[in-house]
Amino acid sequence: MRYLFEEYAFDTDRRELHRGDSLIAIAPQVFDLLDYLIRNRDRVVSKDDLVNAVWKGRIVSDAALTTRLNAARIAIGDSGEEQRLIKTLPRKGVRFIGTVAESETREPMGPGSRPGPEAPTLALPDRPSIAVLPFENMSGDPEQQYFADGMTEEITTALSRFKSLFVIGRNTSFTYKGRVVSAKQVGRELGVRYVLEGSVRKAGSKVRITGQLLEAVTDRHLWADHFDGALEDVFGLQDQITAKVVGLIAPKLEQAEIERSRRKPTEKLDSYDFFLRGMALGTSRRAQPLARAFFKEAFERDEEYAAAFAMAAWTFLVQQVTSGLPLTEEMRADAVQFARLGARAANFDAFTLARCGHVLTYFGQEYDRGLLMVEQAVALNPNLAIAWYSRGWVALMCGEPERAIESFDRMIRLSPFDPLRATAWLGISFAHFCQGRFEEGCALAVKAFQFTADTNMLEAYIANSVRAGHAVEAREAAAQLLKLQPDYHASRGRQAVPFRSNDVRKQIASALRAAGLPE
Repeated sequence: MRYLFEEYAFDTDRRELHRGDSLIAIAPQVFDLLDYLIRNRDRVVSKDDLVNAVWKGRIVSDAALTTRLNAARIAIGDSGEEQRLIKTLPRKGVRFIGTVAESETREPMGPGSRPGPEAPTLALPDRPSIAVLPFENMSGDPEQQYFADGMTEEITTALSRFKSLFVIGRNTSFTYKGRVVSAKQVGRELGVRYVLEGSVRKAGSKVRITGQLLEAVTDRHLWADHFDGALEDVFGLQDQITAKVVGLIAPKLEQAEIERSRRKPTEKLDSYDFFLRGMALGTSRRAQPLARAFFKEAFERDEEYAAAFAMAAWTFLVQQVTSGLPLTEEMRADAVQFARLGARAANFDAFTLARCGHVLTYFGQEYDRGLLMVEQAVALNPNLAIAWYSRGWVALMCGEPERAIESFDRMIRLSPFDPLRATAWLGISFAHFCQGRFEEGCALAVKAFQFTADTNMLEAYIANSVRAGHAVEAREAAAQLLKLQPDYHASRGRQAVPFRSNDVRKQIASALRAAGLPE
């Protein structure tokens, strides 16, 4: 049996612990201790339990036991202070609290051997490629097979909505049903870089779905998780789990592709590699000009590369938001032009429509068109977090705060650890301001500021605080804002979020002036 957690694979048959492709040296007793904790992760394990299981009842001092526990934590990147995976409960015992997926060991290997990469029989596509293998029915109940098959079909369909992915069709994937095959074999036979596999286990009225994502060429484990729910509404449960799985897998695939591109020699880069290198630079203000150069290189090599146009436009938006300063008219015009070119080439690509619609609303004040584009994006791919994020901001700018809050909430549910969630909270804060819910607006602005300390979060907090009657807090926040940006003026508040309603813009600027910020 293999137990998969975070980036680790714990193989009980081979008695090996791997982190990605690296084999981690681990003492036999430490391995046995980890094995026992992981197998019994559903309960707190006492000292006597560990002594009986690992030391076969021999007398063991507390110091020796603590030493072995510390060694186990170190092996899996944990510590006694953090206790992220192995938690000690005083006077009770120890428990393994990490999320674990189970997988049967495949392709037996000799002692210490590791298989090398094998080239696939079929050529790999020029974009991330994935096959979703039929989920295994672990319930022992043949009647639940329909649920496992339905889960496979739902996830395959949801992934196929991502135009940046090459997804093997359901009929081909189901030819592997009931067969014991390795991810490497599937990768060779179907010409895919990634394989998703999973299982369904029913117990009473509850069901658990387990999934894991593997890199086919290396058999490297990329992600694993499990999801629990009630069987009362099986189809509703399928929808929920599909959204969670896809929302987690898509970023993992993108990150895996970015890492692969970084390892590629610069003289062999194509348009897609340039696009990935631009994506890898993230959202820091100083990185945006270089990211934009990569995206421009991508669409200059491929004039129909809609996503590259969209991201080139997006870098301007990120640059203005993160700098806190308006861009030049020339840069704003370039942003609008790139967004229009991306929209023209989008061809029902939800990612491109969402990004371009957002930019056209923000810089071009094309409110109706932007709203239409983001609505089309979420209709095309309801599992794409960034589409809901852009829908939130566009709805907010268009004067629809309830739709904005609904969109931001959906985005955070789909991508709960997304770096953009702080700006989603910011958007909700402004939406509360528009609705007169100033206390709620203050709370969300504080939450956003704790995650990312910048002028936008302070603007939202000040505006809500003034209207809520918290004059002292508003003035303190205004002083803090001027420390971050000494040349700040209250008129900037009219540009921070280009609301369609001039009245809302005036209200924000007025609140900023009331807090003592200069005109």
